[in-house]
Amino acid sequence: MDATLHQLGGILLRALPTFVLVVLLHFYLKYVFFKPLAKTLRQRYDITEGARKLAEQSLQDAAAKTARYEAAMRAARGEVYQSQERLHKELQDRETAELTAARKSAEAAVREARELLAKDVESAKASLERDSDMIAEQIAESILRRSAA
Repeated sequence: MDATLHQLGGILLRALPTFVLVVLLHFYLKYVFFKPLAKTLRQRYDITEGARKLAEQSLQDAAAKTARYEAAMRAARGEVYQSQERLHKELQDRETAELTAARKSAEAAVREARELLAKDVESAKASLERDSDMIAEQIAESILRRSAA
């Protein structure tokens, strides 16, 4: 058993430089390769995460601007509709006023025409009465002349 332990001690003694080399290689790779790689990966993550956050912020800003733009468009449409409605009402009021004025004018013209017609009728009646008396006298005279002759 002693020989086995002695041989095992010899194997361990020969493996010791390999073990030391592996430990040194581990620390060397850790500081020379893995730490800079981790640092680079962290920077890359920070940059991409920053770009992602910046993109999200840009999207939020764009959504806010779009909402403001749509609100402004709705307000402008509302103003245009109100303006059109006001103009339409003004046109209706003007048309109503013109129709009322035209109706009054037409009624005045009809009234005036009736008055003129009534005057013409009265003058025609008076003329007929005068003419009828004169015609009646002429007829009577003509009849009396024939009977006298």
